[in-house]
Amino acid sequence: MQYRNFGKAPWQVSCLSMGCMRLPRLVSESEVSVDREKAYEMIRYAADNGINYFDTAYGYHGKTSEEVLGEALEGGRREKVKIATKQAFGTMSDLKSGGGTTLLENARRNLESTLKKLRTSYIDLYLIHGIGGSSWEGIKQNKVIDEYEKFRAEGLIRGIAFSYHGNFNLFKDVIEFYNWDMCQVQHNFLDLEREVTVEGIRLAGKKNCAIVIMEPLRGGGLATPPERIRALYDEFPEKRGGVEWAFRYLLDYPEISSVLSGMSTLEQIKENLVIANKSDLVPGCLSPKEKDILVRAKAAYESVKSIPCTTCRYCLPCPNNVDIPGIFSRYNDGHMFGNFTPAQRSYMFATRGKRDATNCVECGECEKKCPQDIKIMQQLKVAHEALKGWVE
Repeated sequence: MQYRNFGKAPWQVSCLSMGCMRLPRLVSESEVSVDREKAYEMIRYAADNGINYFDTAYGYHGKTSEEVLGEALEGGRREKVKIATKQAFGTMSDLKSGGGTTLLENARRNLESTLKKLRTSYIDLYLIHGIGGSSWEGIKQNKVIDEYEKFRAEGLIRGIAFSYHGNFNLFKDVIEFYNWDMCQVQHNFLDLEREVTVEGIRLAGKKNCAIVIMEPLRGGGLATPPERIRALYDEFPEKRGGVEWAFRYLLDYPEISSVLSGMSTLEQIKENLVIANKSDLVPGCLSPKEKDILVRAKAAYESVKSIPCTTCRYCLPCPNNVDIPGIFSRYNDGHMFGNFTPAQRSYMFATRGKRDATNCVECGECEKKCPQDIKIMQQLKVAHEALKGWVE
């Protein structure tokens, strides 16, 4: 395993880290839950084979992800790894069940709940989750960072950080406002001009702020390249899969501490560990030829029109149960693989469950929450036209 410096911290992290937002699930007609046995096996295998950084959040998997991670790391593994978890400003601000608590009291109560779920006395990195234009002013006005400082003084957390989806301009304001220990941002070789951009990566590095990358595979889309992309990759003498090309692009940056992968199967962990254990996966690992291949791969991907959804699921729940990320995922798969037949058949089941795009009433709630600023109502209509029609 390749390990990297982590900003100002006196320790290193594995270049590959494990995200706990896409753990394996048990799906029935009545409920969806984490498949705990498979999740335990995955987390323990990762921790036993070099991954020492795990990311979760208060709200993941119906507020059960932290609990699953805590249970999996019991028995000596907790002391060997770093845990990062998050609390969103919206979660702090939700005082409905707070019994008269203030926003900051609610934030403390949520942290105490998180510590119990994780079965630990402290959190290595505590993030303000999903800072954006709608929350940043409230975070400053309510002195949330000052409250995080109190948590650290009490030994409840050790590092103060944030996750971010958005453009460079707001990111610059946030990163320069405080001496953060880490920032978690979306980046990959398709997002050079979107999200925080390369300029944001460089800026965080100059401030000696650790950088953890989310969505390195653009919601999994870069993992299985279509034929036109595969042909570009095969120009290089060493044969690599889409995951390795995506990881290499990111780990070429000396500023990046770790690539966060939301792995859903044990097989994915094992495959990614093979990549992360390669001795040449170090800053500056890309040659001019490799960089040129990635530039052309980006152009080839972007030549096919698709919806930039990363299936983060922040748009849910929909008041009318429309499966927004599922619909977009099917649509994008059809474009990416040049074959809409499997996507149309899958969409048929969404239609039967009354979760298809025709159930959208255009209330606009999803667009307010989308970190990608997708025009969801319009794009649902586009996706529906491409996906409808399968009969079985």
